[in-house]
Amino acid sequence: MLIALIARDKPGALQTRKDNRDAHLAYIKETGVVSQAGPLIVEGEMAGSLVILDVADMAAAEAWAESDPYAKAGLFDSVELIEWKKVIG
Repeated sequence: MLIALIARDKPGALQTRKDNRDAHLAYIKETGVVSQAGPLIVEGEMAGSLVILDVADMAAAEAWAESDPYAKAGLFDSVELIEWKKVIG
């Protein structure tokens, strides 16, 4: 099942993102369930994340999201998990 994780950073949290980026990228690599990912850009600055997870079910996506170093650092103002269907690419 593909799940789109759409997260918006808290206002003024760019340094929190930068401070936890290496741990976040390591988590992506070690968990092996991310098929695509990248930052959302607002006015030229990173301001959120879009992560496509390939997991068994929504519960697995929720568990992944809760364990993300970004989430543990309190970076996000909001996180939305939505089932996603790949059509192109």
